[in-house]
Amino acid sequence: MKALVAKVAAAAFVLFARAITAVRAIWPEEGLPARPCVYFANHSSHGDFVLVWAVLPPRLRHRTRPVAGAEYWLKSHTNAFIGRDVFNAVLIERDREKRTEDPIALMVSAVDAGSSLILFPEGTRNQTEDRLLPFKSGIFHLVDQRPELDLVPVWINNLNRVMPKGEIVPIPLICTVTFGSALRIAPGEDKEAFLERMRAALLALAPKPAGSGE
Repeated sequence: MKALVAKVAAAAFVLFARAITAVRAIWPEEGLPARPCVYFANHSSHGDFVLVWAVLPPRLRHRTRPVAGAEYWLKSHTNAFIGRDVFNAVLIERDREKRTEDPIALMVSAVDAGSSLILFPEGTRNQTEDRLLPFKSGIFHLVDQRPELDLVPVWINNLNRVMPKGEIVPIPLICTVTFGSALRIAPGEDKEAFLERMRAALLALAPKPAGSGE
């Protein structure tokens, strides 16, 4: 019964996300990887992973798991049901002192089991004027253990205006989710070079600022 409720709730989330944002997905010419991969995106709202998850084709969505903070998704029975049962999230404890499992090991285990991941390398919601915060090293440590893993940059545009910080009721606006071409870590590539390359690939998908002349 619980599994059925979760399935119905998942379908409802997809319909709601699409209805409230009129979301439009923009795909790379070659399409998305058929095998497990990591979708890494900019992060400005609690709804980010829901939107990425909702626009994926069903055959990919059903095996894609968001990586999310355990402290938020386990703080109530409702949140835990949504995080664990509806989205099957890989829940990471951000507080190192409270961790009982290695976050990288959890992600590696999910990929090895055939799941794709939705990951936010900034590590927290970006509430600044900068387009992206510096990337945390988790994505590097993941591909350092699984270098054959495809990494797909994803730029989410406008969702921070649909769900502003502190607001409960969404504001209907059109959003876009732009998927870039899959990338991989290069042989011998160090952490700093890799993170900067991934960050540049993500920024390349962002809409150009008005008046930039591009």
